[in-house]
Order: sequence, then structure tokens, then C-alpha cells
Amino acid sequence: MRNTIIVAVFAAATLAAPIAVQAQVVNGTVNGAQRGAAQGENAAGPVGGIVGGAVGAGVGAVTGAVGTATGIVGDVLGVNERPRFREYVVREHRPSFHYAESLHPGVVLPREGVTYYEVPTEYATKPGYRYTVVNERPVIVDPATRRVVEIIE
Repeated sequence: MRNTIIVAVFAAATLAAPIAVQAQVVNGTVNGAQRGAAQGENAAGPVGGIVGGAVGAGVGAVTGAVGTATGIVGDVLGVNERPRFREYVVREHRPSFHYAESLHPGVVLPREGVTYYEVPTEYATKPGYRYTVVNERPVIVDPATRRVVEIIE
């Protein structure tokens, strides 16, 4: 049943989204559905997974559309890759850059003092994206703009 809901929301998002935004909406929808289903199932079992998947897909579609319009990508790594990637970054013991302001997707990091590292190919990200550690949190960054595209929790 969860797959039926995900497919239905995915199809609706695909048909409703303009072509320029469609790829990001679909990505947001799928990642939102995955994350919502996982969190819902953890909180309330199978029924929570179904509800969480549907709600997560809707939120992901909206987030994807808004992110495309603003240039903030979000949800670069899939729900299954995030814990593995976070563990990878912890194992690498990269130094953390201290950022005094609120850290969120869309923040442009300073030109000086931040070191960017290649994301291993085993983690599917947009080509060219890098990662760094800011305030002890791994973040995915577009190095061309120094803009944070995703914070890995």
C-alpha cells in the first residue's frame, strides 16, 4: 500500500510540475516519501509508515519546487545514504569550521577558512558538489557558489 501511495503522489507531482522544475520536484517527492515513510514507521509502525510516506512526498515535492526556484537544492543524498555518509565523514575526522550565524540550506559560506572535500562516488550527488564540516555538522556545498545545499543530520 505504501508503494501505491508513493507512486500516486509521484505521478501527480510529475504531471503538475512545469518541465523546468519537474526533476527537482520528483527528486524531492521520492526523497520526501522515503524519509517520511522511514520516520513514520519508526514512530507508529506500518500505518505510520504509510501516512509518513504520503506526507513526506507532499512536503518533498513542495520543497523541491521551492528549492529549484530559489537555487537551494536540498535532499541531495537519499534517505538511505545519509547515515552512511555521516559515518564516513566522522571516520575522516575533518576539522570543523565555526560559523557564527544560523546554518541552513542556502547559506553562503565565507571565501576564507573553509576546506571542501570530494564526495566519494559511492554517494550519489550532483557532479562537482563537495562536503565540509560546519559547527560539527557535515554539509554538502556547491563549491562554485559556496552555498550549502544540504545539512546531513
